[in-house]
Parts: sequence; structure tokens; C-alpha cells
Amino acid sequence: MVLVKRRTRLEELVVRYNTIQQAQFYVERLGADFSDYIREDRVYRAALHEAAETLGRIGRVQQVEREHVPNFIFGERDVVVVLGQDGLVANTLKYADRQPLIGVNPDPRRWDGALLPFTVDDLPAVVRDLLRDKRPTKEVRLAQAELNDGQVLVAVNDLFIGRRTHVSARYELRTNDSAEQQSSSGIIVSTGLGSTGWLRSVLAGASGIAYGAAGERGPRLSPDASFGWDSPYLYFTVREPYPSRSTSADLVFGRIDERNPLKIVSQMPESGVIFSDGVESDYLEFGSGVEASITVAERRGRLAV
Repeated sequence: MVLVKRRTRLEELVVRYNTIQQAQFYVERLGADFSDYIREDRVYRAALHEAAETLGRIGRVQQVEREHVPNFIFGERDVVVVLGQDGLVANTLKYADRQPLIGVNPDPRRWDGALLPFTVDDLPAVVRDLLRDKRPTKEVRLAQAELNDGQVLVAVNDLFIGRRTHVSARYELRTNDSAEQQSSSGIIVSTGLGSTGWLRSVLAGASGIAYGAAGERGPRLSPDASFGWDSPYLYFTVREPYPSRSTSADLVFGRIDERNPLKIVSQMPESGVIFSDGVESDYLEFGSGVEASITVAERRGRLAV
């Protein structure tokens, strides 16, 4: 069993400021409640200790820090236990290849956890059910970006294609036998799991703009574009496309599947990137002339439910 954990806010502060005392001085100087950091850390540590002991009574346990997950080699028969939040579950799913993943909420009073259906107390029953093939799992389809030099990046929630900064991204977009030169603040490609996140916020903004532009006379668009986690397709949206003499803004929303991938050719001499799941450090360089093919990944995730 692989137990994936993360640093608490307190641990992150200590890494930055060297000691708890210096971290406390920094936080309280800004008027924040440092005791909340201590409570969160205490609860998480207690949940981690209990989870490790519980799993240790069932079998062998390997603890893995969040930052080491991208380089960790998961075994074919591993059971992966993630001690939340939701973001940690999503980031771990990217690197687990069909291994069942159990999302555990270490602090239900603090975190809602859409991907954290279990508590530490549930672990014995859930793990034993999985080992006996008696626990149902939910399949998660991932997005994939493949460059014409062979590099590949997958995403559980979404891919972003654009510039590192707020400078406009330039590229050619191709989909369903149509092509268009575009200048925008980037493209977002969402999976079913991520459709309630970034995609929903983009559509909510577009709906509000359209409603306001119509003088509150036109129909209000529904920003809810959520679709199933196991759906064999993705949706793309272009953020803030700018129409000009050399660029257009017609191909700004659409569906992607295995038969109809999204092709993007970069025209950015510098700072062009593709990153996944909001983690800017997990990226592919996307400079001038590089072509990216966006489609549904063959790799699939499995979440215990």
C-alpha cells in the first residue's frame, strides 16, 4: 500500500522561514490566526499516524511525499491511499496507472472533499474490500497533450495551453477539418472530472457577459457543462480570443475525442507552455513551430467509491 501525503501549511511556512517562531511572527504580523495553522497541522499529523498504523496491520506500507509522486514507480498490485485534499488526489491519479486509489479526508470539519469520500476510520474495510475485488471503483478518463517531438503530458482535470505570462498567446488551432489563426489568453481543455472547475468558471463568465450585453433581455446561458468522469471525450474553450485582421474568434468552444483531436501549432517565440491541473511546474515547452495534439489519454484512473 502506497500512502501519499502532503506538507501542511505550517510545514510549508517552516521550510520558508526556518523555525515555527519565525513563521508565527510572519503570520501574526499580517493579522492572521496562527493557531489555525497549528490545529490543521496537529489534525493532519494525527490522521497520517493513524492511517499508517491501520494500513501497517494489513500489509506493507510505503509513504510518499507529494513532490516525489511524479518520479515514484507504482507497482501493478499496489493500492494507493491519498490523504487529501482533492488536489492531491488529482495529482496522484496522473501517475497511478490503473491502480485503485482511495481518497481519504484527514479533516472532514475543514475540507469538503469531492474526491475524498472516506475517513481514516473507513480504511480497514475499504482496503480489504479492494483486495477481495468487492469494492466498486469509478473510472476517470484523462486528457493528453502530445508534441510532435514525442513528449507527452497528461491531465486529470484540465490542460492549459498558452503563455507563462499575461501576454497574448499566438497559435493556429485546428479541429474538425477547420483551422484558425488565433490570439488569446490561452486554451483550456477539460476532462469530465475537471468540468465542474475551470470549465465551469469560464462558461459562467461568458454567460454573464452575454446576459449583460443583451441588456438583460436575452436568455441566460447555463454555465453547468459538467459531464461524466468516465466520458470518452473532452471540451476545449478559448479564453478571451481577440479578432483582428490576422486572427479570428470563431473556433472558441468544442468537443474533442479520439477521432477528432485538437491540433495546435505554436507561434510563440518564447514563454509558450502546456501545463496540467494548475501545476505550472509540470509543463511542456511550447515554442514556435511545435505542434500539440490534444486528445483523450489511453491511461485511466480508478477511484474507490
